Amino acid sequence: MALLEVNQLTKNYARRSGWLGATQQKCVVDRISFSITRGETLGLVGESGSGKSTVARMVLGLIPPASGTVSFDGQEVIHGASSARLRTLRRRMQPVFQDPFAALNPRMTVRQIIAEPSRIHRHDPDLTARPKTATELLAEVGLDESALPRYPHEFSGGQRQRINIARALALRPELLLLDEPVSALDVSVGAQIVNLLRRLQQTLHLTYLFISHSMPLVRYLSTNIVVMRAGKVVEAGTSEQICHSPVEAYTKTLLEATPELPT
Repeated sequence: MALLEVNQLTKNYARRSGWLGATQQKCVVDRISFSITRGETLGLVGESGSGKSTVARMVLGLIPPASGTVSFDGQEVIHGASSARLRTLRRRMQPVFQDPFAALNPRMTVRQIIAEPSRIHRHDPDLTARPKTATELLAEVGLDESALPRYPHEFSGGQRQRINIARALALRPELLLLDEPVSALDVSVGAQIVNLLRRLQQTLHLTYLFISHSMPLVRYLSTNIVVMRAGKVVEAGTSEQICHSPVEAYTKTLLEATPELPT
């Protein structure tokens, strides 16, 4: 059974047009469907504005869809989920945000940042086993305990993204939603983060929804790929199928548009 199933997910936004300001509906995600098997990576790829991040927010239950369903481990995320159940489901699927500079509270130390998820979920009955310490979480992402009393501004972009990843791992999630996690970093640092994600997936048995505009990145990490354009799926298949035998001209353009990832 798939860990995550997205079925016919649609999102509309109201916008005003014309001199009278008549309200119209703009469809930004149009009947998107995909599934991710436990332990695999699905790459969601497309240009900016294609609707990728909107899909991620709907999967997390942060914004409601116009229609469609999201199921995590057989449980509906959107329709009929109580606040308590949604809270538990959110613990099991954690995001890693695009901007490592904006994602961390500048007034909190690294120790406080990493401890915050456990503090928020302290009443969660599923958190019965000993949680990993902040030092253990930092070690998993390649940082040492000397980082704990320091503040975000004292770190480089790559180090901040490692802290973001450590925070996401604090609740021992099964699924990470990685929304352009290296787009704000230079190429060499981004490659290090991608290799870290690959290692973490193997050692912690994680499942990834990896969102990017870079086909080489998606190809490097993903088992399967969904290509989005203007809110719609234009092509989907295994990583090998999409990257070696693309059918759509748009997919071919994405493959040609970005350089290979240094590894």
